[in-house]
Amino acid sequence: MEDIALIKCIKYDVDLLEKKLREGFDLLGGDEFLKKLIPKDSKVLLKPNMLSVENKESPVVTHYAVFEAVIRIIKEYSNNISFGDSPGFGDSRKAAEKSGLMEVADKYGVSFEDFKESVHVRLDNSILCKSWNISKAAYEADVVISLPKLKTHAMAYYTGAIKNQFGCVPGTQKATWHTRMPNANNFCKMLLDLNTAVGTNFAILDGIIAMEGNGPKSGQSYKLNTLIMGRSLTAVDSTAVRIIGYDNPLDTPVLKEAYESKWGVVLPRDINILGEDIETMKVRDFKLCRKGGNFYFISPGVTNFLRGMIAPSPALIKEKCIGCGRCGEVCPEKPAAIEMVPNGNILNPKWNMHECIRCFCCQELCPVGAIETKYSNLGKLLKLDKR
Repeated sequence: MEDIALIKCIKYDVDLLEKKLREGFDLLGGDEFLKKLIPKDSKVLLKPNMLSVENKESPVVTHYAVFEAVIRIIKEYSNNISFGDSPGFGDSRKAAEKSGLMEVADKYGVSFEDFKESVHVRLDNSILCKSWNISKAAYEADVVISLPKLKTHAMAYYTGAIKNQFGCVPGTQKATWHTRMPNANNFCKMLLDLNTAVGTNFAILDGIIAMEGNGPKSGQSYKLNTLIMGRSLTAVDSTAVRIIGYDNPLDTPVLKEAYESKWGVVLPRDINILGEDIETMKVRDFKLCRKGGNFYFISPGVTNFLRGMIAPSPALIKEKCIGCGRCGEVCPEKPAAIEMVPNGNILNPKWNMHECIRCFCCQELCPVGAIETKYSNLGKLLKLDKR
């Protein structure tokens, strides 16, 4: 049985957030718990979600007020605190500055890590991936505290405590993992191994303003008023997905893989939720990017041809496209599975679906939300997407 704290918080006021987070830590064991989590003056790394260069109030990134409230508490146990991330697109320092995180860090003497320097790590107890290049700052930290944002995600359905550590893979090396792991089963196993290699110790999930719809970058804000805290990343994520509409956590790829590999607790019966009653926190109008049940979990013996016929694909919203070409830039396939073709005065992306691995990096990092995911008629007929 794993304990997690489920806290209701209605706004991004740093004093209120500090109060609420302290209540959460008290539920988990208070000062004694924190002393075990953060031994005196240990090297602590805070890992927010900085997917891209975004404004302060953007639902794409971890809110700066949550970041500040966490720092206030952690500084009572260590003065050796840093933070960092490796965005999917754009410069990490610019992302930290524009989101307001750098200003907060400077205020409290928290150092910034750009995650550009990596170390090679061998993981002998892996589920799938034994060899890693990981951010040196993340790997060498004594304590890694993940500060994810609660969002929908085209490939993984949902992104939170587990997936947030994908930012510990430096720069363009993330694209390599997409190419190596072109289906959700293996990609999610990779994420679990990555968290083992990093040694993620704790998660505080920012769901006060979450993202619904076409996440993780182009969806809409949803006022969920939720903070979830715990040592178990799977328990945090399992609780989060139940709140937003996945009644069965196993309907999400990463939690299904975690359950089947016995990586962490996933089922509600194995999670002790402290604080708020989850039933009062659940919402029923949250727009999921994708719903449970899909081709990723059909038999491995099914041919790639059939997978291609029933799998979701990226689709362009032409009226939104500005012809910037970022989709082609971030495509991990080389040569890119995207060709820019003329459409009046601009260029629009055209996908070569024989080459596309359906990683949805193009959808994830489109600056104007002009790409979404769609199922084929066969996929809809087979009810792989229940929308």
